[in-house]
Amino acid sequence: MPTITKKNIDYDKRNLSDKTLLKLYYNMLKPRLIEGKMLILLRQGKISKWFSGIGQEAISVGVTMALNSNEYILPMHRNLGVFTTRDIPLHRLFCQWQGKMSGFTKGRDRSFHFGTQEFKIVGMISHLGPQLGVADGIALANILKNNGNVTAVFTGDGGTSEGDFHEALNVASVWKLPVIFCIENNGYGLSTPTNEQYQCRNLADRGKGYGMESFILDGNNIIETYTKIQKLAESIRKRPRPILVEFKTFRRRGHEEASGTKYVPKELMDEWEAKDPIDNFRTYLLSKKILSLDTDDIYIAEIKQEIDKALESAYAEPDIIPDKSIELNDVYKPFDYKEYKPNSNAKELRFIDAISEGLKQSMQKHKDLVIMGQDIAEYGGVFKITDGFLEAFGKDRVRNTPICESAIVETAMGLSISGIKSIVEMQFADFVTSGFNPVVNYLAKSHYRWNQEADVVIRMPCGGGVAAGPFHSQTNEAWFTKTPGLKVIYPAFPYDAKGLLATAINDPNPVLFFEHKALYRSIRQEVPTDYFTIPFGKAAFLKQGEAVTIITYGAGVHWALDTLEKNPDISADLIDLRTLQPLDKDAIISSVKKTGRAIILQEDSLFGGIASDLSAMLMEDCFEYLDAPVKRVASMETPIPFANQLESQYLAKDKFENALIKLLSY
Repeated sequence: MPTITKKNIDYDKRNLSDKTLLKLYYNMLKPRLIEGKMLILLRQGKISKWFSGIGQEAISVGVTMALNSNEYILPMHRNLGVFTTRDIPLHRLFCQWQGKMSGFTKGRDRSFHFGTQEFKIVGMISHLGPQLGVADGIALANILKNNGNVTAVFTGDGGTSEGDFHEALNVASVWKLPVIFCIENNGYGLSTPTNEQYQCRNLADRGKGYGMESFILDGNNIIETYTKIQKLAESIRKRPRPILVEFKTFRRRGHEEASGTKYVPKELMDEWEAKDPIDNFRTYLLSKKILSLDTDDIYIAEIKQEIDKALESAYAEPDIIPDKSIELNDVYKPFDYKEYKPNSNAKELRFIDAISEGLKQSMQKHKDLVIMGQDIAEYGGVFKITDGFLEAFGKDRVRNTPICESAIVETAMGLSISGIKSIVEMQFADFVTSGFNPVVNYLAKSHYRWNQEADVVIRMPCGGGVAAGPFHSQTNEAWFTKTPGLKVIYPAFPYDAKGLLATAINDPNPVLFFEHKALYRSIRQEVPTDYFTIPFGKAAFLKQGEAVTIITYGAGVHWALDTLEKNPDISADLIDLRTLQPLDKDAIISSVKKTGRAIILQEDSLFGGIASDLSAMLMEDCFEYLDAPVKRVASMETPIPFANQLESQYLAKDKFENALIKLLSY
């Protein structure tokens, strides 16, 4: 863990003006006094939790003052000084911590789990790693916009053990992104000392492995922090590149207040208390006659008055009254769907060609749209969907990525924060597990939490029938339909694939767009040649009948069509859902009320799949109309195997006909 020698901090004023030095001091003093008040309120039960940054103020304040006000900062729990130095009104901060409407999350999240575009701050989530990749995305946007801006992102010593840290540093290095990665090495990850967290001498040394400049700074020395970060930021603006900075400091209170500090040796605590960044800087300023005791008293009184006034106004604000409609309406950013009708010109396209053409036309329509993925540039993607895109749109917009799904999803989120749409291609839908956290915890929740859209489409080549085995054949849509905030699209025909993809890209919400690999080159259809859209939440009736309702999507649509062709005497409504979230519930319910029977076909294994929820919905809403139990047909409860004969046995395709006939005879 970091240690210091027992001496006061050495300050080098350099060419800083007295005005700047006093501002540095004032900006450190403010969060310290706020924290003192918060600790009192915590003991009084007036706030629920507090993560203290006492003793670390020099880092937050120094970094924030070194950056321009229009440059994004991504802080952590203990970086109150970032928020106060950016002059966020204390009333809003106190409302945030008390769960009031004037906070930043409408009572939906606490402490520093929020962002604000007004002040160019993007707060962290409890899964500490994703913000590092988000910083990459914001920095990439700076490159694409050529605005010369720098992004600073914080993590702790514990966070450097997460895979997101390493992925984010690697991407930033490969793409030469203008990011300052700030590690606050404060001695402990909750109660685990640094000597049990990593084996290298300094965390800054990790930058070498990524071809990145790195520096070690005294995180308690405000002048050193401010001047060095200011110098690095100026250099990065001229020559974009990432830099890693390790700040040696110490956490003098618990991970959060309930944790306590009994695990910290007293002599170590005493040693670091002697190096308090505020006490030492005050002493220095007084000794140089830059600060007087009277001025110091004025500062303290002024800040305390501001705190008391803001607290009074926050207390006076009424508690939030729960409103279900508000909660539900804020899960997704409102999407003003605009219909683009197709022209009369059409040509026969394979499923894969329709997706490629749809992507290309969206890239033409949205001039800054970025597509990212493994091998998508020169190689054209493993399925050749982006073949020729590099020549058409250039390397900035068609970006090969390292193998790091998590960081690339996070980068897409950062682009969205900066107002740029993006598409992420998962080489196979199976690989989304390596980026699962940012999909379900960052993209899905951002609009609900702090009104920030995640304008990201994730393309998901999926499905069996191609003898690709357990890691390249899953159809895992049910993982995401369970997660509020995500939209899930699953077309079965070239026409739908092209039109729905255009809508997905226009939609400012995160969309998982499933593309069945077995359909890529096996299904052909006449598709309009120009750009067009199809609305979400509208199922397609492929056949009309009276005896039974067949509900399916993806490859299941074609299995159902084959079955009905073999059994022309079966009178059925065949519903292709097309979109799973949003779902066309009205179409399903009205059809089942008409036919009295329902069978749901999915390629996924049975338990916990889409069919289960649809079945439950029909039992609740259509029970009195049913002439037979709702039937589910799905694949086996095993991973999907490789060998053709095993895969055929696994898939639901050959089970459907018997199940349908049995249902009709009930």
